[in-house]
Amino acid sequence: MEYTHDPVLLSECIQGLNIRPDGMYVDGTLGRAGHSREIARRLTTGRLLCLDRDQAALDAAPGRLGEWMDRVELIHGNFADLDALLEGRGVGQVDGMLFDLGVSSPQLDDPQRGFSYMHDAPLDMRMDRSAPLTAREVVNGWEEAELKRILWRYGEERYAGPIAAAIVRARQERPIETTLELVDIIRGAMPKAALREKQHPAKRSFQAIRIAVNDELGAVERMLEAAVPRLAPGGRLAVISFHSLEDRIVKTMLGEFARGCTCPPDFPVCVCGNRPKVRLVSRKPITASQEELERNPRARSAKLRIAEKLEA
Repeated sequence: MEYTHDPVLLSECIQGLNIRPDGMYVDGTLGRAGHSREIARRLTTGRLLCLDRDQAALDAAPGRLGEWMDRVELIHGNFADLDALLEGRGVGQVDGMLFDLGVSSPQLDDPQRGFSYMHDAPLDMRMDRSAPLTAREVVNGWEEAELKRILWRYGEERYAGPIAAAIVRARQERPIETTLELVDIIRGAMPKAALREKQHPAKRSFQAIRIAVNDELGAVERMLEAAVPRLAPGGRLAVISFHSLEDRIVKTMLGEFARGCTCPPDFPVCVCGNRPKVRLVSRKPITASQEELERNPRARSAKLRIAEKLEA
């Protein structure tokens, strides 16, 4: 198959990582390998570790990375377990890491994965098909209050209460098995005015359930906690997020690493002794150019934040 994937913010990521040909790098979200290709082709004696929780992405990677596979190692795992995955391979500090958060294009493009509200498929939504929790279990097994909480928190869904109640009523009749069954229930719980909005009525609810199934926000927090200590001095961390919940976590945690001192503002001198661990390469997130948006509309919501590790 011809390689046509257009990775988001590619040139900005490569420039931000400041790649050394002999360096050690991590692409924590391999996906279609678009970013990995550009990192790997810039290495000579360096090495690139490519992580993905989706085995399908790893299976397709050799065909996409081609001539650069001799400097690449493919790893099946969740970037939330970054510390253990690196430790298990005897990797200490690295010179750069890239994380492209959220659901990947191959997962969205495969209707049978259950991520899409546009195609009928079993309720799945697992990024890692070996993981035990599926969307079917969330929809049919979680309490109404918990469903309402995730719809509101993860999907920022205004009608979280009515939708959660409608799901519980429907599953009392029979289990909810497919994506389009769930879409119909969501539609039926929303007022007519909401159904006339440009955005698909199920978009926010599907996002919320997907985030819950894959513990996406918790994974981002654990990844950032592990990534910064693993960077070598001068190493760069680049993170692309696609919705406000992820970006808020990235912004807050990188800000804390950059701040260092945790003393109350009214203390005349620092007594905690904490020093900044990173510097923020740009205070504001980097977004896609107009040229990229015309070529790749998926980049519209993308925000890239980059931090550089300071000397110990």
